Amino acid sequence: MFSCDFPSEVHSLFDKRFTYEKEEDWLLPAASEVLSSDHKEFSRFLSLKESLNQVKNLLSDKRLDDWHRHTSFTNKAGRVVPEVRRQVNAELCTQAWCKFHEIVCTYPLLPSTALWSYELNTLHLCEAPGAFISSLNHYLKTRDVNCDWTWVANTLNPYHEANHGLVMIADDRLIANTLLWWYFGPDNTGDIMSSRHLDGLGKFISNMSSVHLVTADGSFDCQGNPGEQETLVYPLHYCEVVTCLATLGPGGSFVLKMFTLFQHSSVNLMYLLNCCFQSVHLIKPGTSKAGNSEVYVVCLGYVGKEAIQEHLEKLIAHFGTEVGLKSLFPHGSLPASFLQRHHDCCTYFFERQTQTILENLKLFSDMREEDKLHLNLMRESAVSYYLQRFQITFIPRKHWLVRKPRVGCNFNARWVGTRNRRTDTFNERKQLEALTWLEKVAQGYFSSFLEEHVTGNLGRGCSLEGSNCELQHEDWYFLQGQRLSRIQSSSFCDCELLNKYNGALEGCSAGESIIPWASLSCPSCPLQPAADVVSSLLELAENGHHVLVCGAPSVFEVLQQRQLSSGFLESPPPLQLLSLLHDGDPAYQQQLISLILQAFQQLQAGDSFLLPVLSSLTRFTAGIVYILCHCFQIISFSCPTSNLTCGANAVLLCCGYQPLPSPVLQHLHQLEQLVSSASPQQVLEFIPMEELLKGHFLEFLWDLNSAIIRRSLHLIGLHEHAKTSDMGLVQGEEK
Repeated sequence: MFSCDFPSEVHSLFDKRFTYEKEEDWLLPAASEVLSSDHKEFSRFLSLKESLNQVKNLLSDKRLDDWHRHTSFTNKAGRVVPEVRRQVNAELCTQAWCKFHEIVCTYPLLPSTALWSYELNTLHLCEAPGAFISSLNHYLKTRDVNCDWTWVANTLNPYHEANHGLVMIADDRLIANTLLWWYFGPDNTGDIMSSRHLDGLGKFISNMSSVHLVTADGSFDCQGNPGEQETLVYPLHYCEVVTCLATLGPGGSFVLKMFTLFQHSSVNLMYLLNCCFQSVHLIKPGTSKAGNSEVYVVCLGYVGKEAIQEHLEKLIAHFGTEVGLKSLFPHGSLPASFLQRHHDCCTYFFERQTQTILENLKLFSDMREEDKLHLNLMRESAVSYYLQRFQITFIPRKHWLVRKPRVGCNFNARWVGTRNRRTDTFNERKQLEALTWLEKVAQGYFSSFLEEHVTGNLGRGCSLEGSNCELQHEDWYFLQGQRLSRIQSSSFCDCELLNKYNGALEGCSAGESIIPWASLSCPSCPLQPAADVVSSLLELAENGHHVLVCGAPSVFEVLQQRQLSSGFLESPPPLQLLSLLHDGDPAYQQQLISLILQAFQQLQAGDSFLLPVLSSLTRFTAGIVYILCHCFQIISFSCPTSNLTCGANAVLLCCGYQPLPSPVLQHLHQLEQLVSSASPQQVLEFIPMEELLKGHFLEFLWDLNSAIIRRSLHLIGLHEHAKTSDMGLVQGEEK
């Protein structure tokens, strides 16, 4: 039982709610007026925004790691998540899990069983990592709800290389093991902000008789401009709302995460929801940090898309580049009673947020022992209160969505904690953004890579044993999507490292995104001699079988000098330029699959194979390595090897060839035809992602890409550091 000294304070923590009391004149304007006028702000709402930003500005000189640590301690519900995870065995128990459980226990989101017909269909937008889904599963299983539940989810595809790692959730425990239930759209990015995505989603869920619940938990990092979070996120909120209105069934419910609601765009969006649902509520869950602007809009009793068909068609037509260019409704079309009610709502949450921020600031500078004691008691009481009020009970693992996880980056220990938490202040971050690339180099932001000379074979000791398991090629498919313009994330490397690499490529050479390989060198880093590569290859090979060398003539010469059985496969250099596409260039991928198939025609059982590679950041190239893993007994790599084959960062050493089954070879020949065609699309994946995310294989690609990127960063850093010295830049100032 929670402490009797804190009942009122704890209760108020979990009772931040507001309800719009709908009036008869709250009606949609004519469809012809929708998105037809320019934005015009309401002054009384902007004054609230300015007041809130003034309070937020008090945090600008606080280091983010220090402030985060402080607010984590002052968060009165801070112990709820770990205790729920521990006490009730909750699957994927995160802050989002606990927030949704508060919402589903507070409002009647789900229809009565009489209306379900023992069927429940839910759609979850911007859902990564999937905590709303696992929370709903926990609710249904522990409340003994006997229904046939079907769910579909959308999020930015964590495996699409064009999606930036900073806007995606790294945790893929649920996604990787339930990929069939996730819809990433016709371009495979998962970006819901296009009408093509909406059309495809409608087809994807067409087997559902009706959608009973839609949730939308989307957002993105606004740390660079926190005062304009509402403006930045509005286009996403618009697309989430319209997607809901186009897919939700009559009488259904909608849960939408929003932030401040001061600007004309948000006011209009809230009016749209009030006109389309029987009731609209706002809740700030107790497990949501009290000092942030996050609120959840809960909409109950959808009127159905037939009732707003004309309006909906116009809303859908403004997806994409036109989102936010025009005001949703004319300034004068919103009833005064609604504006007053909305102002009451904004004021209510504004007062509670600013009160929390000011309290946290006071405690940041003066935390007494009695304050610590009070907070600890409050945190203990909040746990008990949460478990009792929302009736959270234990669930056995057999009732989880993923009972025995098979794959996922999150289960590779090397991936844990790869995204670094920001430690600088807001002011320091803005100063860094103002620096040019050369000034950043001169001020030492990349000094660790400058000093990290390569002292030997980076691949030595790193090997991957071939898999003896039978390839499940019957389940393979070709996934095509929009051509990649650059590689911004990868499931096969540390994305923080990749971000630094891309930043280096963008910043060097006066802002050009590509530089010639020939201009990069380091006199202190010994390149891998051909003789050492041959020795490494022979150490892996159990006997003196034939060695097929691809595109590394110096290695072939050493083999011939040693009178070892060998063959040479001619290949053009991978690329003459460092590019933000890395191994995602369709021309390179076409060349790679062609070389592999040529090699398979020449290799005999037990032979070895040497293949130069740029990197393995894409699903396509990872698929090539996967194939090699299943037709060789052991694979290793050697890096750096640009002296052995121009433009290649490493060579794969493959020993003990085992011919592939005919159906697999046929699949690869079909792949070659696809990548050689003049299609405007690109083959993104030809081996199922579930297969590419498995333990040791994933670790091998991690090591390979890490070695390649660190070596390249070192060379680029030296190249640019020399340039800053020539220009006389010292500490970011010209002499």
